[in-house]
Amino acid sequence: MHAITNTRQSLKGRDLLTLIELETDLIHAILDEAAILKKAPVESSLAGKTLAMIFEKSSTRTRVSFEAGMLQLGGAALFLSSNDLQLGRGESIADTAKVLSGYVDAIMIRTFEHEKAEELAEHATIPVINGLTDLYHPCQALADLLTIYELKGALKGKKAAYIGDGNNVAHSLMIACAKTGIDFALASPKGYEADQSVVGEAKKLASHSGSKLLFTESPQAAASEADIVYSDVWTSMGQEDESLKRLKDFEGYQVNAELMKLAKSDAHFLHCLPAHREEEVTSEVIDGPQSAVFQQAENRLHIQKALLKMILS
Repeated sequence: MHAITNTRQSLKGRDLLTLIELETDLIHAILDEAAILKKAPVESSLAGKTLAMIFEKSSTRTRVSFEAGMLQLGGAALFLSSNDLQLGRGESIADTAKVLSGYVDAIMIRTFEHEKAEELAEHATIPVINGLTDLYHPCQALADLLTIYELKGALKGKKAAYIGDGNNVAHSLMIACAKTGIDFALASPKGYEADQSVVGEAKKLASHSGSKLLFTESPQAAASEADIVYSDVWTSMGQEDESLKRLKDFEGYQVNAELMKLAKSDAHFLHCLPAHREEEVTSEVIDGPQSAVFQQAENRLHIQKALLKMILS
């Protein structure tokens, strides 16, 4: 994929909160390791290691991929919902971080505010992995990169178009593309644009990698000549009260056959899942021959395993 030998960068013992702090060569090394583990899934490199998984937001892919990943690498994972922890009854994040640091080898947190993940990492003496916050979803973006490479045989010079809310998934995909030379287009309705501080980071990264960035209100402009067309739900967890307003605001942002025709003839559709068919994407597209969403979902497992192995072994 992008062979890395004797790279000076290492993930060992490091936090993973965003992709911004990861060197581009290290991102490629993670993808290489994930590809290797996908071919030979079971080993004992993490025998005796334990991962604590804190969930303040429910999950299918994040929980199962991390838990199965630790098991396949010979380690163990502990599922900790906020209801199971004193964190849910008022214990501070700092105290939780210090206590868990004495029990386990790493912490994965899936939460709302990104500041919680940062505070946890600040006070923990063990690595902290961001399984999702309101600002970033780095593990998803790494799985997206692996999927794009598998589908297209390259990263640099390809174009990814994200249609919808400028949310955490869009942020991390934007950073991932800017790091690896993928052109990135984001089409969002007014009021749902990406966070400007994240956009600023992406622009700095793109100036080094050569990525072209486009921010527009036009799904058609974004999808034009794209290799990858990407979508996410219009109403994320915690935004249920806004559902009716969002359905109205995102009219015209559905990924359908007409929009896919504007992309390249061999374009693929990606979605981080779960999906709401006939809202952000039609069944015709997500269940059609251009869709690679389940390959993408499976790659979450291989990316989590690569991250865990490189951080802990």
